[in-house]
Amino acid sequence: MDKDKIAGLLAKAPLFSRVTKKGLAAIAEKAVNKEFAAGTKIVSAGSTGTGFYLILSGGAEVVREGTVLAKLSAGDFFGEMALIDGAPRSADVVATEDTVCLVISLWALKGIIVVTPDVAVHMLEELVHRLRKTENALS
Repeated sequence: MDKDKIAGLLAKAPLFSRVTKKGLAAIAEKAVNKEFAAGTKIVSAGSTGTGFYLILSGGAEVVREGTVLAKLSAGDFFGEMALIDGAPRSADVVATEDTVCLVISLWALKGIIVVTPDVAVHMLEELVHRLRKTENALS
């Protein structure tokens, strides 16, 4: 997939929605495609989170303790918080069909931030926005 198209898909993910085109291009340059066969665990609950996944094709389910929490398809993403803190995953994500994901590692993102610091600023703005939205929903 061409890097401009990847940058466009990244821009739709809330975590990257405020990142400049230059920053998105830098992220797209470091991203890799990974293929997962139907039935494969893409990530496992309890494992250390080290990457962000954007589904390019196929589908997956987010599962916690046997309960399906969400169904994901092309354009959906998961693992965004792992890009910030690398904390353990809270659920399994299982491919429900052959699936291709764009993966951005924590290490790749840190390298991008060194070269393009505005990426971090825009990501922080989005995270603060999400935190405030969550706080408002809880009050």
